[in-house]
Amino acid sequence: MDFSRRCSDLVISHPQIPGATVDYLHTNLVHNASAYVSEIEYINHGPINVTDVSFCPVNVDVWLPTNTCHGRLMGLGGGGFDCGLYPENMMAMLGAVGEGYAAVSTDCGHTMEQDLSEWLLEFIGKSVAKSLYGVEPGYSYFSGCSQGGRQGMMLAQRYPTAYDGIVASSPAIYWAEILASGFWTQLVMNELVSYPESCELDYLTEMAIRACDDLDGVVDGIVTEIDSCKFDAFDLVGMHFPCGNQTMMLSGSAAIVASAAWQGPFSRGGDSLWHGVDVVSNLTSILSCQCSSGGRCTGLPVKFSSDWIRLAVKKNPDFDLDSITHDEILLIFGASVQECTSIIGTNDLDLSEFRNRGRKMLSFHGLADPMVPSQGTRRYYEAVEKRDPRVRDYYRHFEAPGLGHCWSPSGLYPFTIFNDMVAWVERGSVPKYLLASFTGENGTEHEGILCPYPERAVYNGMKTRCQGAATSAPQGRSTG
Repeated sequence: MDFSRRCSDLVISHPQIPGATVDYLHTNLVHNASAYVSEIEYINHGPINVTDVSFCPVNVDVWLPTNTCHGRLMGLGGGGFDCGLYPENMMAMLGAVGEGYAAVSTDCGHTMEQDLSEWLLEFIGKSVAKSLYGVEPGYSYFSGCSQGGRQGMMLAQRYPTAYDGIVASSPAIYWAEILASGFWTQLVMNELVSYPESCELDYLTEMAIRACDDLDGVVDGIVTEIDSCKFDAFDLVGMHFPCGNQTMMLSGSAAIVASAAWQGPFSRGGDSLWHGVDVVSNLTSILSCQCSSGGRCTGLPVKFSSDWIRLAVKKNPDFDLDSITHDEILLIFGASVQECTSIIGTNDLDLSEFRNRGRKMLSFHGLADPMVPSQGTRRYYEAVEKRDPRVRDYYRHFEAPGLGHCWSPSGLYPFTIFNDMVAWVERGSVPKYLLASFTGENGTEHEGILCPYPERAVYNGMKTRCQGAATSAPQGRSTG
């Protein structure tokens, strides 16, 4: 049915929001929108060619398909400090309406008070959709990664009736810990007064992958057995390797900095404060520096961490990051966790209401994620499972070997995870594994599977099976 004629400010009612009023609502029918939406923009999905879709965007922001709707709603999460409605998120919304979903997202007013905003997002979406279609969506889903993954986790924990199904990928669950510890490697470089070349870091990552690639019995450029990957950067100090048209020798400082990134921050007594990144992660995406014409170099910390320390912890936009010492980073870490976890933390282990309401949740995390350590998500899942041994009845987590943050050119990307969620919610089809794809060194596309943690995909010479499970899938095959 075509709902184009109902896309009007006079037809769509202002949503009723407890404790707030909507003073202005605007619609503007979009005709025959077409675009290619890549998997980079439409995380948790494969790429999609949107062709001649018409939709009714309502400025709260809800996009309502008028010629392709099937009665489902999709909330889309943000990334970094953006709740949503940034360019990639807008493309994801187009992909959603192209697939017939009423799509809803918000920029939260760019505030840190996200709890109420996330709840209103779903409430408004259903209300506005009912105005256009005459009925509320039959099913409502949430899809997000990184910040969006954290939003999805918070929805399951604090607002368990909001969505029927949630896909919360690479979730920044322990936000205060992640952002405070993100400055750790910059501190190490500053204390060394030495800043490794990008070639050195890339070389260490490459050698770590080579050292651990065959632990699963298959040499394909992807490290599956990350827990068994024992690689020591110091073993390569003094080794020569190509860097562009030159040859470099690996420095001791490069080994120290890389090891610091893998280990994560620790106290003066050697106790770990938070997880480091996986040993096969792309270090150059989180370690960089700038040098003046006089040769003086300083580190360039990840912007999310530097902004967080200055604004949320120190509450001083002019705070000098170069002045941070080991003792001060410990104080910063403690203050971040103590002051901010109650506001933005998403580590509540009690999912009983979510479970009792019959809701479902899926998540994946790349095992080469340089931004949000994969061990944090594993830590959360294991703690939930300890509290509720039947957690896999409603929440399943998948680890993606070789995959970077949310998506990367290499690594096993679970492009069916959102559709698997829909099938689980609507048909009771339990996702015993996820199909995933990756691009080999020669550009060939391959397929594999991801198994629900703690299971692992094992190839026995004929087929790939989730270890310890009866379910099996066809052997990963070349498709290109």
